[in-house]
Amino acid sequence: FFFFLKNTGWQNLNEPEVSNIRQMELTGKTLGIIGMGDIGYAIAKVAMAMDMRVLAYRRRPVKEWECDRLSFVDLETLLQSADIISTNCPLTDETRYIINKDTIAQMKDGVVILNFARALLVDDEDILAAIKEGKVKKYVTDFPTSAIAGKENCIVIPHLGASTAESEDNCAMMAVEQVRDYLENGNIRNSVNFPRCDMGFCTGAGRVAILHKNVKGIIGKYTAVMAENNINISDMTNKSRGDFAYSLLDIDSPVTEAAIEQLKKIDSVLKVRVIK
Repeated sequence: FFFFLKNTGWQNLNEPEVSNIRQMELTGKTLGIIGMGDIGYAIAKVAMAMDMRVLAYRRRPVKEWECDRLSFVDLETLLQSADIISTNCPLTDETRYIINKDTIAQMKDGVVILNFARALLVDDEDILAAIKEGKVKKYVTDFPTSAIAGKENCIVIPHLGASTAESEDNCAMMAVEQVRDYLENGNIRNSVNFPRCDMGFCTGAGRVAILHKNVKGIIGKYTAVMAENNINISDMTNKSRGDFAYSLLDIDSPVTEAAIEQLKKIDSVLKVRVIK
């Protein structure tokens, strides 16, 4: 409608022309969200506020969030059931071109696909073919490429989500806060290469951070070293991402040099850092 208004001018609008502009009402429709991180949850809340049904898919364990209009489902169910599909996942080897001719074939006829996450989550050529066949009604993205820019039923806008004065300030503050949290507490958030790992503030007598290869049995070796040095582990967490993993150990007494040296000598341990 806005493109029509821009080209026509409000003075030249007439009711028959406006009434011929047919779009989709969101109320009662089903939104499928691929990737339920912070942005996915924010989108789900807005969608449910408009009385949409929300289907969500994520590979990691889901957060506890009880709501009769949100359901976590497998990817196949989401693709088959959603009227609108939004990609909100990071780009990895597993998610690259997650929207392609095979996944599109599973979708409803006339589906709308939104991609404001990563350009390579969607195969442009497969999208264009699906639009031509009438399978996909609209493709909306803020990743302009020469393949889709200007093509019919492709709504391509600039990638401007962070281009406000407030957003730039918030991004700078977030970066500083996350680096400080890593230095002071060992927590990792929003890393490109390492897994997300957050144990909150370090309030105990000590905390040790260990970067290691993602192999079986290594946690038992850590606990054995601590027990041998008469150090009690009060809390711990271990997160992995691909070939690497990261562990945080909260302990009831300051860690000894002897214990640190033993941890460093464990096979597959890459780095040991004493947080406190």
